[in-house]
Amino acid sequence: MTIAAISGADSQNLFAVPAIVADRRTDGSIILKSTTPLRPSARCIGDWLEHWARQAPDRIFLADRASIDTPWTAVTYKDALKQVRSAAAWILAQELSAERPLVILSDNSVEHALFALAAQHVGVPSAAISPAYSLMSRDFDKLKSMVTLLGPGAIYVSGTKPFAAALAAISPLHSATIVSGSGGDDSVISFRAVASTPETPDVEKAFAAITPDTIAKFLFTSGSTGTPKAVINTQRMLTSSQQAKAQTWTFLEDIGDDLVILDWLPWSHTFGANHNFNLVLRNGGTLYVDGGKPAPGLFATSLANLRSVMPSVYFNVPRGFDMLIAALRGDDELRKKFFSEVKFAFYAGAALPQNLWDALEELSIKTVGRAMPMVSAWGSTETSPLATDCHFQAKRSGNIGVPIPGTELKLVPSGDKLEVRVRGPNVTPGYWKAPELTAQAFDEEGFYLIGDAVTFADPARPELGLFFDGRVAEDFKLNSGTWVSVGTLRVAGIAALAPLAQDIVVTGHGGDEVRFLVFPNIAACRAHAGLPDSADVKDVIGHDKVRAAIAQGLANLKAQSGNSSGHATRALLLAEPASVDGGEITDKGYINQRAVLTRRASAVATLDDDASAEWIG
Repeated sequence: MTIAAISGADSQNLFAVPAIVADRRTDGSIILKSTTPLRPSARCIGDWLEHWARQAPDRIFLADRASIDTPWTAVTYKDALKQVRSAAAWILAQELSAERPLVILSDNSVEHALFALAAQHVGVPSAAISPAYSLMSRDFDKLKSMVTLLGPGAIYVSGTKPFAAALAAISPLHSATIVSGSGGDDSVISFRAVASTPETPDVEKAFAAITPDTIAKFLFTSGSTGTPKAVINTQRMLTSSQQAKAQTWTFLEDIGDDLVILDWLPWSHTFGANHNFNLVLRNGGTLYVDGGKPAPGLFATSLANLRSVMPSVYFNVPRGFDMLIAALRGDDELRKKFFSEVKFAFYAGAALPQNLWDALEELSIKTVGRAMPMVSAWGSTETSPLATDCHFQAKRSGNIGVPIPGTELKLVPSGDKLEVRVRGPNVTPGYWKAPELTAQAFDEEGFYLIGDAVTFADPARPELGLFFDGRVAEDFKLNSGTWVSVGTLRVAGIAALAPLAQDIVVTGHGGDEVRFLVFPNIAACRAHAGLPDSADVKDVIGHDKVRAAIAQGLANLKAQSGNSSGHATRALLLAEPASVDGGEITDKGYINQRAVLTRRASAVATLDDDASAEWIG
């Protein structure tokens, strides 16, 4: 986690003071852990729902709305528990189980949440699958492989019409009952009917039988190549992660109904589901489901929702912060409200480019006379997701913090880097029906091999945190023998080419120089070139003003760099957006470097072609 320019008093009011010990072994490895013990956590997440339904029955738990022109539809904790128990009775009657789980194909919604909670309430795993695999895919191959692996007993969609092609593609692969939010079709049952099932004593019996080892859900990894893996998420993983969060974000223990979150991050991913959704549920807050996202044409919805509901903590990915900054600069009223009411902002999943950090800090100081805290954390689907948390003042972007209570990190020398591994109650027991992959995922001491590298902010003071130092498998050497840190260079490159670069893939493997494949921010490029919104993408990225700006950005990056591995000599702007079917991008907008390099070998060849006029240098 990272906190920008936060005053000492504010830091003490929000967060715990880190207490970290580093055990340096003779083999060069280092064990990092918190000296603060992890306190007991709940047996299961259903205990949280039961608790708040008793303690704050009329408090709004969840709300969503069909469009920005319609009012929010809300459900209280009491009503949520009633529907969860009723839906759970239906789930038990259908004989769902870990071998016949509930699969959810739709975006976040109140119904999505209640159905998933109902399954988990009686020990049946739920599996939210990214809607991109149903709505954006053309071949449905990954969706088919997921359904085949899971063998669902029920499948939920928000409506049968938008999911018709996906449902038809997977229909031979399962015998599940289809449940639709809209209903109205003889071949499916409506969620309203499911949630009005009379509760039976079996529901309470099944709820009482849940243990911390009960599987709560399956979450799929992005799947850079081949079939995505189903990560087992136990109840212990989810509850221990939130217990550690409460011990680092100490303000949560007393926040009560002041915890309001407005969030779009998908529940098919660990950040949106296990971190954000469970943060609200564990602490009795209110979650407003944002139907927008940081994408062209959709972020306007997020902004309209932000004007309607100002959260106490703001969550987003770096691309979302980029779009938010542009909006705040042009809206005085929203900017004042945002910086006055939001306690702090949280980014995760990818490093926040320093230029965005600086811009938020500058806007905050200009608006309210102080810098808004910017926080982050680090982990993965397999760590549910919290493994480190930076609950202290960081001086710049990128500090992922220190191990949370109960979790150990092992830092292992790997070339000139420190590979990081994770062990704790928050770590998965493995991958569903994949014993070989599970065995390969852990070292001899039981540490999960996450594949990331880190570096100390100060090796002599581990309590000052760690910085993400890229993916071990992504880094490569130039012919000179110099290592290229892909993760670090990607962030620096985006900042240098701002605002024209939406994302960057770093290449140059086995060569003398680093090169960039650039996914352009087409809207920003059109504006820079002075072209209308109707201008063709190829005309936009080929415009002289755009090419000149990219060339200047490359020159600026070179001037800041001390060696050949710290800058790119050439850049190629890509006209085709990142592909879902090709595994190039997730629905959170994260680019998979390896998948892009594999799928776009011809673009890499163009960068390597000295005679080509397409690249910019």
